[in-house]
Amino acid sequence: MSTSVIIAQIIAFAIAISFHEAAHAWSANKLGDPTARLLGRITMNPLKHIDPVMTVLFPALLIFAGLPPFGAAKPVPVDPRNLSDPRRDHAWIAAAGPISNVILAVGAVVLLRFVMLDPVRAAIPASAWFMLFLVLQATLMVNLILATFNMIPLPPLDGSWILSAMLPGPVAAFYRQLQPYGFVILIALMYTGALRVLFRPVLAFGAALAGF
Repeated sequence: MSTSVIIAQIIAFAIAISFHEAAHAWSANKLGDPTARLLGRITMNPLKHIDPVMTVLFPALLIFAGLPPFGAAKPVPVDPRNLSDPRRDHAWIAAAGPISNVILAVGAVVLLRFVMLDPVRAAIPASAWFMLFLVLQATLMVNLILATFNMIPLPPLDGSWILSAMLPGPVAAFYRQLQPYGFVILIALMYTGALRVLFRPVLAFGAALAGF
């Protein structure tokens, strides 16, 4: 993998996780919990969202394994006492993250098709155009992967909160006890190739959307 591709993927990943976490914080604030807003988490500054393991180590392992980077950021704090219906509202807060990534992916498709127009391409220096193309391509793929990855129903990923809201109370409480083992299970899924199998159709779909 070339240095330019790695740089483009890092830029795309930083934008994606920042938008993802800001969406969590924004939705929590809209649903009555200002905790994340007061901590400055409604921001596109990636430094506010970095988690050493899931934002740095895990994506780095994926890049060197030849996969698009994905992972998770520092969890947005939610105080359920501020929510009118904690289980339902927490599910909506969780869903805001993957939805934000889908929005970015759609935006990347639109911009990719725009910059590939001959008049636009001719108006931009070749080296700058190529880097812009790589960043937009990476933005599309990374956001599709992040949306899919975060919907895996494995604590502490967003999908687990959505599933928890659908489970009976005692079952949901037992299910949340899986959280300490989530990262270990994710590493196992990565090294067994299960994640590659899961993401292969997602990447093919992204390539079809972009027209390449």
